[in-house]
Amino acid sequence: QVQLVESGGGLAQPGGSLRLSCAASGRTYIYYPMGWFRQAPGKEREFVGAIIWSGVGTPDTTYYADSVKGRFTISRDNAKNSLYLQMNTLRPEDTAVYYCAAAVGSGPYYRAGTYGYWGQGTQVTVSS
Repeated sequence: QVQLVESGGGLAQPGGSLRLSCAASGRTYIYYPMGWFRQAPGKEREFVGAIIWSGVGTPDTTYYADSVKGRFTISRDNAKNSLYLQMNTLRPEDTAVYYCAAAVGSGPYYRAGTYGYWGQGTQVTVSS
């Protein structure tokens, strides 16, 4: 069983930054994707980004949705069992509940169905 707890959400102004953290406990598998998704009111949950282990001594591979590419950065600290999402140049359309997710096997990193474990979500609001 894996437990995921997000933190770091809040209110930011357009153009501002926030850093989300996700603390994982239990049995996690660094070999499978970990990702961030978001869900805005009245919309479906959508892929934000994912990070995938690429091998010993090789940097992780990261993937991003086109809407956040160049603005958001995923990283992780395996020693701390933590996943991060640095969000820069925030826009009002980034307003959503953000979820951390851990996969339980291989599968398309951009599909929510690939991920078996989810955090409770943290609200991000971008507004002036």
